[in-house]
Amino acid sequence: MKYAVRYYTKTGNTKRLAEAVAEALGVTALPISEPVTEPVDLLFLGNSYYAFSIDPEVADFVKSLDKAMVGQIVNFGSAAMLNSTYKKVKAQADQVGIPMCGKEFHCRGEFKGIHKGRPNADDLKAATAFAKTFLK
Repeated sequence: MKYAVRYYTKTGNTKRLAEAVAEALGVTALPISEPVTEPVDLLFLGNSYYAFSIDPEVADFVKSLDKAMVGQIVNFGSAAMLNSTYKKVKAQADQVGIPMCGKEFHCRGEFKGIHKGRPNADDLKAATAFAKTFLK
């Protein structure tokens, strides 16, 4: 299996999760400004809610993906108020014909003092454990 990890973050929370996921998979976490240049079976995509949706840069990144290069997208992220971005990312992935994995990882993230210190060490440990379930 080949893996890639890309993330989008404004606060650094999702970057920390991406680095934990990438380390577990033995790859490097890169921002979404770095295109996927080699075929991967699983693209782990870290993102969060901003103004009740995924950031337009995340939507544009997903829409720019080549379905011949990405077998499936695995969603992960953090948010202070809302839960999973799965449905928002899936809507973009459906437009380019890339399937979404049914499993995802989500935890709380700190924002303006809400959920202070999150993601914390336990969250990072859980993200690592989640990523390891994909190792083959």
